Amino acid sequence: MVAVSDVRGSMPCTEACAALGLPRATYYRLQDPISRGKTACGAQTGARKASPRALTTAERDRVLDTLHDPAHVDLPASQVWARLLDRGEYLCSQRTMYRILDAHGEVRERRAQRRLPVYQRPELLATAPNQVWSWDITRLKGPRKWTFFNLYVVLDIFSRYTVGWLIAERESAGLATDLIEETYTKHGVLPGQITLHSDRGNPMVSRSMALLLADLGITKSLSRPHVSDDNPFSEAQFKTLKYRPDYPDRFGSVEHARGYFARLFDWYHHEHRHSALGWMTPADVHYGRAVSLREERARVLDAAYRRNPERFVRRPPAPPALPTAVWINRPPSMDGSIAQ
Repeated sequence: MVAVSDVRGSMPCTEACAALGLPRATYYRLQDPISRGKTACGAQTGARKASPRALTTAERDRVLDTLHDPAHVDLPASQVWARLLDRGEYLCSQRTMYRILDAHGEVRERRAQRRLPVYQRPELLATAPNQVWSWDITRLKGPRKWTFFNLYVVLDIFSRYTVGWLIAERESAGLATDLIEETYTKHGVLPGQITLHSDRGNPMVSRSMALLLADLGITKSLSRPHVSDDNPFSEAQFKTLKYRPDYPDRFGSVEHARGYFARLFDWYHHEHRHSALGWMTPADVHYGRAVSLREERARVLDAAYRRNPERFVRRPPAPPALPTAVWINRPPSMDGSIAQ
């Protein structure tokens, strides 16, 4: 390696460093032979000398053995340091203990801990009604404080149509199984046709529910614990229903709640235009009327375009597209060709 001093001679330091492409700070650092264990020309002089304050190999081994002792293995180094000090024993500082552990790859949680099970991320696809149902239970405020009614809702995720619902004074696995069985029969579902998705509430994971789904040939799907996004369609529907302007603050009785939700679901199915459904109603999509309605909308828009084409600057108008596929947790590997 060419030393800067060989090039420099009487040349100024700035010009010599520029000629070699060397930062001036590096040149000045290399003037100190001790700096970073290098000579003035940058050659290595060998390993750095150990600090006279460093622990000996025997002392480091003793520290590591102490940290590995059964009485200390479940404790962080700071706790071990404090306990040794209380016994009148000092081996090294807390920081040195951590450096020794780091040198052996042990700076981590050293205690034996319970491992939570890994739950599979549900990935469900519906391309038509009556393929994937989502169901959940939400509370309705009763006539007095701390009194509640329970609204059970089974929702078709493709059409957003409520295929079954009931209101009861309690949350019960028996009521839930009765609702699922009644809804299954009402819609003429065949074994193996439906996947039923829910969260992990007690009625959802009950033994009676598991036996019923097995008997009916319904595939069971569960959300991951504490992941509300795994059941998005039921949660979104509850928000739509409960944020209606006429939603009461409290229900006076079960009969009051049943009458209100009967009218509300009728509005939701037959009047509420859903943005994800191409602004169709859930009933139109569920019962196959959406295609003909979209064609009628297209004719209306075509007539409007023929009357005043100058009002549509970019392109002729077209009605919103109808859903072709609906996902719960679309796989990350898929492109954007299939929208949720």
